[in-house]
Amino acid sequence: MKKSKAVVSLIVYLLILGLLGYTAIFGVGSDKSGAAGSIKLGLDLAGGVSITYQVVGDGNPSAEDMSDTIYKLQQRVDGYSTEAQVYQEGNDRINIEIPGVTDANAILEELGKPGSLYFIAQTDSEGNNNYELGYGIDSEGNIIPQYQLTKTIEELQADGSIVLTGTEVEGARATSQEDSMGNRENVVALSFNEQGKQAFADATTKAYENGESIAIYYDGELVSVPNVISAITDGNAVITGQSTAAEAEQLASTIRIGGLKLELEELRSNVVGAQLGSAAIASSLKAAAVGFALVVIFMIGVYYVAGFAASLALCLYSELLVILMYAFEVTLTLPGIAGIILSVGMAVDANVIIFARIREELAAGKSVENAIKVGFSKALPAILDGNVTTLIAGLVLYFMGSGTVKGFSITLMLGIILSVFTALMVTKFLINIFYALGIQSVKAYGVAKERKTINFLSRKYLFFGISIAAILAGFIAMGVNKSSIDMPLNFSLDFVGGTSTTMTLNEDMSIEDIDAQIVPYVEKITGDGNVQTTKVAGSNQVIIKTRTLNVEEREEFNNVMVNNFGVDESTITAETISATVSSEMQKGAIQAILVATVLMLLYIWFRFKDIRFGASSVIALVHDVLVVLAFYAIVRISVGNTFIACMLTIVGYSINATIVIFDRVRENLRGMQNKDQLDDMVNRSITQTLTRSIFTSLTTFFMVAALEVFGVSSIREFALPLMAGIVCGTYSSICLTGALWYVFRTKLVKKAK
Repeated sequence: MKKSKAVVSLIVYLLILGLLGYTAIFGVGSDKSGAAGSIKLGLDLAGGVSITYQVVGDGNPSAEDMSDTIYKLQQRVDGYSTEAQVYQEGNDRINIEIPGVTDANAILEELGKPGSLYFIAQTDSEGNNNYELGYGIDSEGNIIPQYQLTKTIEELQADGSIVLTGTEVEGARATSQEDSMGNRENVVALSFNEQGKQAFADATTKAYENGESIAIYYDGELVSVPNVISAITDGNAVITGQSTAAEAEQLASTIRIGGLKLELEELRSNVVGAQLGSAAIASSLKAAAVGFALVVIFMIGVYYVAGFAASLALCLYSELLVILMYAFEVTLTLPGIAGIILSVGMAVDANVIIFARIREELAAGKSVENAIKVGFSKALPAILDGNVTTLIAGLVLYFMGSGTVKGFSITLMLGIILSVFTALMVTKFLINIFYALGIQSVKAYGVAKERKTINFLSRKYLFFGISIAAILAGFIAMGVNKSSIDMPLNFSLDFVGGTSTTMTLNEDMSIEDIDAQIVPYVEKITGDGNVQTTKVAGSNQVIIKTRTLNVEEREEFNNVMVNNFGVDESTITAETISATVSSEMQKGAIQAILVATVLMLLYIWFRFKDIRFGASSVIALVHDVLVVLAFYAIVRISVGNTFIACMLTIVGYSINATIVIFDRVRENLRGMQNKDQLDDMVNRSITQTLTRSIFTSLTTFFMVAALEVFGVSSIREFALPLMAGIVCGTYSSICLTGALWYVFRTKLVKKAK
């Protein structure tokens, strides 16, 4: 690259950086598209809509029916936000909290009345029509055909005209297929359970023989009246006639929510304020700024010109991440902010791998230009393998997870793709610019120092013993916790539910004031810092969620509110609430992690041509998760929604660190001549990557430590175990993975294929 071209290229890059920075901060257009301030925020940061439904009729529904209804509602409201929450209140009520929206009536209208879907035959047993064609006028004044029932639902139930209900629908999804002319058409694909399969087969057989239709009735109207063109006996049907994909999705969504086991009616709806005040966002931004500055200082101080190039690339990474989060409509919560801050530290990893390789090439006597070229080339396999394995985990979590797990996976995948792009493309582009500008001295890039090989393998059984002891200590701590607090871990409201107390204050207090003045009294009563506060917008009504309170504690709570804050006791109501992370969501997250682990094992086996690499990686990954779990148990940190995000982050971080070492083992293995040198080769590989392992951990640790110092209490509960996970991941990658592979290699001499 010529010097003049390098100058122009640098100016263009800085202009792009400035333009994207402006977009990320201020946005584009009147709606401020792309700005950080335009990203959807969760209930904790921006509030949203809270809707309470009550079961119609039966005042004592079964726990199974309630659980099934909550799970299906959670799947439905995930369409609004992955951070939406659905949980049980009392015996027969269900709460839905949807962040980032302020029109409760619009949400209610779109959701309709859950659990009121019926499939109705065109004629009854005597041949009388159950519905007839009429006409209506749409919102634009056009006359449109409309079907109307000729009987009430009760009459249709009595004469057997309702052939099946929504509870027998197993699935409904919008899709497309080819029609008889070869054109794509929008359809809704239905599937039924065993009971519904037989009922639908009987109904469609009768309708087909008589040339009739079967109407779908939901929430007071007939939403679809498809003709039956054949008997359907396999439990799968397709509804055609939707003019657009959105229309097909709306019908599919209607059928899904109408297929709940329980019929629900709205009891109340409110717009609620943010659970955390503006101070939470301000402190997180401060932590981000401090952490980012520390990473930049470290990179420049250690890697000189290359570090400066990486810092400029990191600025672009941060700007693109903000813009893409807006584009993908990611809902941002406080833990999400922490995850982004953490990702900035992890994004440096690829750069560290590259710079270490460049320095090694310079130490071998290559010119700066060749060292840069070869360094990027040699770093490529480790970077791609490490990030592809983490990307596999992200994809599995996205397709198998729900709620916060799915939201986390989107952020994770965006971070992975951007970090690889900025390291391999942008950092390389900038280094070449600086070289072309005349910064060609070896001293400006640094030379790898000759390091004496450390004999890690000689201490392998000591390392194994330390790891086993740490894991056992965790299980012992869980046993102690079980006997003392009746739970192996300090599960928060998100996992075990608790008590929701609603009251009306005499004055308008901000969330910050409530947290500062009222919450300390609540924590004293409960002996637990796990307290969540929400304020109903436009009123003095406050909702305080705590662990389950007994009768004496509820009475003490009421007395404190009356005596200390002048609250009218008649306005205080308390209800038992279920966990916001349902058992189905927990099961789904565990299944997703297991599937991701198996797929990562297979990928590593495929790439390294030896299953022992994969087995060692997975064992180290499980080790890291169990050690962090032990940390949660011993320190008794609250286990809530952030727990899932923390564990998923550690899974990605752990596997990435391991891949880098195994990549060097694979490279050195090719050059081995004498099999007796196997232990020396492993020790040399670990030593050669030691700087990368430590430096990457340091940059990530800087970001998380800033969260621990400047973040609010809920963020600190997320940062502390992450710090433990970073230390553990560094330890396992350096001390365990190579040793495990060596043991497998020497004990299982024949190569597994």
